[in-house]
Amino acid sequence: MKKLILLALFSASSIAARIDAQITVLYNNDFPTGDMATATRPETGNQFEIESADDFLLPTGAHITGATFTGLVPQDFNLSNIGNVVVEIYRVFPLDSNTARTPNVVTRVNSPSDVAFDSRESGSGLTFTPSLLNANFTANNSVQPGGINPFPNQTTGGDGAFTGEEVRFDIDFTNPLNLPPGHYFFVPQVELTGTDGTFLWLSATRPLASPSTVFAPDLQSWTRDANLDPDWSRIGTDIVGGTAAPTFNAAFSVTGIAPDTGSTALLLSSALVAMVWLKRRALMR
Repeated sequence: MKKLILLALFSASSIAARIDAQITVLYNNDFPTGDMATATRPETGNQFEIESADDFLLPTGAHITGATFTGLVPQDFNLSNIGNVVVEIYRVFPLDSNTARTPNVVTRVNSPSDVAFDSRESGSGLTFTPSLLNANFTANNSVQPGGINPFPNQTTGGDGAFTGEEVRFDIDFTNPLNLPPGHYFFVPQVELTGTDGTFLWLSATRPLASPSTVFAPDLQSWTRDANLDPDWSRIGTDIVGGTAAPTFNAAFSVTGIAPDTGSTALLLSSALVAMVWLKRRALMR
């Protein structure tokens, strides 16, 4: 009986250890809305770089193994013509930033930092699989190439509605991202070859509510192009603007392995206590 008890306890701790090491959803707000779609692409040829960013929280840090994000490509675009895909991770300003310079934007408070904390791209740390979700999806407003301007001309109202094909990208980080505890921005970029069109990242649920992952503070989405770099503008507050300016989140999720929450250690401790107790009882007999 004693051996059975010990075996059960150690088996439970072993199972818990395996569970704690499993890949889990660390953040998920990949629930697109038709409120906004913003350009985000790497620099290629005659196309200048554009980055759009939205935030997520890792209270205990994590080993990031995968992600998803959803956006629009031009209608009738052949998904086999997707070129380079990049995922960048930024921290929150003023980290990784030059705070001595004068910004060319309304504010840098709660923006992404000047430079990326880490990144991966297709062929060098990640693979991707695109999936067509909807052949005819309309975003009510957009920020397209040429629609990002420095202060004081940042407010344009947006570039208007855009209709395209809704595509979700499933990302596998073949070289995982090891992120310490912190508040981060997720920046996906997609190169479209054989077209002058640009990938537009769709907005997502805001304010955060179930089934989305809820955390606070949830910062709004930001964007910049090569001309605004290293500064960023808020997509809703700065670019769309208005008396009651909207704010946006973006559609993405992050998966990976978070540190042991303590369940394994608790079970192992219980097993050790049980073993000592059983040994003492055996000596007393």
